[in-house]
Amino acid sequence: MPQAGLHSCWRGRLLPLLAAYLCYLLLGATVFQFLEKQAEAQSRDEFQLEKLRFLENYTCLDQRALERFVRVIMEAWVKGVNPKGNSTNPSNWDFGSSFFFAGTVVTTIGYGNLAPSTEAGQIFCVFYALVGIPLNVIFLNHLGTGLRAHLATLERWEDQPRRSQLLQVLGLAVFLTLGTLAILILPPALFSHVEGWSFREGLYFAFITLSTIGFGDYVVGTDPSKHYLSVYRSLAAVWILLGLAWLALVLSLGPLLLHRCSQLWTFSRGLGFKDGAAPDPESPPRPQKIPISD
Repeated sequence: MPQAGLHSCWRGRLLPLLAAYLCYLLLGATVFQFLEKQAEAQSRDEFQLEKLRFLENYTCLDQRALERFVRVIMEAWVKGVNPKGNSTNPSNWDFGSSFFFAGTVVTTIGYGNLAPSTEAGQIFCVFYALVGIPLNVIFLNHLGTGLRAHLATLERWEDQPRRSQLLQVLGLAVFLTLGTLAILILPPALFSHVEGWSFREGLYFAFITLSTIGFGDYVVGTDPSKHYLSVYRSLAAVWILLGLAWLALVLSLGPLLLHRCSQLWTFSRGLGFKDGAAPDPESPPRPQKIPISD
């Protein structure tokens, strides 16, 4: 019966998966609380102490005026205005920054450091995301499919000589390694150099960005003390699109590469490498042994 089948599927697959999912969330919550709660409390205490010192040094201000000033700073920060700068800072909505913001919308990264503040901008953002997010999924899917089409020879694995199989695996491994170096290693190093981050912070930014988590604690092109190129954030948006497509390709070809490597390893241990995986149809057939009966 359908109900019995559904009940069996729920108990056999969905229930253990749901339990594992909830346990993973509980594990993450526990670890994050252990690692971050004490640091948050320390930062809060230091901020309150700095406010008291500020009031002691500037006796003309009272607590209410300081709280009002802090609230103005927070509102400016929410609207994308960096309080460390001045009125001569570059606009957050020039074409390069707007292109970068559009890329974060369609890729669902959403750093949270910048958002439309006008009613018209918010309405446009809703409809722009409704069209742009599916378009981005279709684009990345077709891009990954097109890249994989050039490597379709791996699908005809068994029909090729053993030496060709080995060369294909080595070529694919080199291709994925160089691509990962160009997409996932060199750009974080460049961002770290331009932004003044450590390489670890650059890798952290790249992972949080390309995984579309987008916390917003590290964002390129937001330091008011630096003079960026006008196309800097636009190039960062292009890197995000290429990085997402590359990750889709790696996740698709990575398991295939590991499977082929395991096949070659098993063959090399069991039989040794031979120059052909299939018999050559032009070679003469081997003579068969005829049993001799007494």
